[in-house]
Amino acid sequence: MPRSRRRTPSRPDSDDSLDRLLASWKRTEIRRGVEWTVQPVSAPQALKEYSCPGCGRGIEPGVAHLVAWRSDGVLGDAADLAARRHWHTHCWRIA
Repeated sequence: MPRSRRRTPSRPDSDDSLDRLLASWKRTEIRRGVEWTVQPVSAPQALKEYSCPGCGRGIEPGVAHLVAWRSDGVLGDAADLAARRHWHTHCWRIA
């Protein structure tokens, strides 16, 4: 008898939910005594051009990079998130 190719419906509490995947990419790093939240941006997600604060050059659309923002700022989470910056991966690594 031929095998059925029907997919089984995913459970609502399954570990592969989009929210869990996105949250797992974020990480916290400490650089020169400052706590930063760092989130990678894949090449397909990079849709706009940004200026890297590390080198001053542009990050072209379609180039994988990082977004970093302070996670311990005194003005609160909303201000920290608004002040986020896009970095070349290499520039962030050597900063």
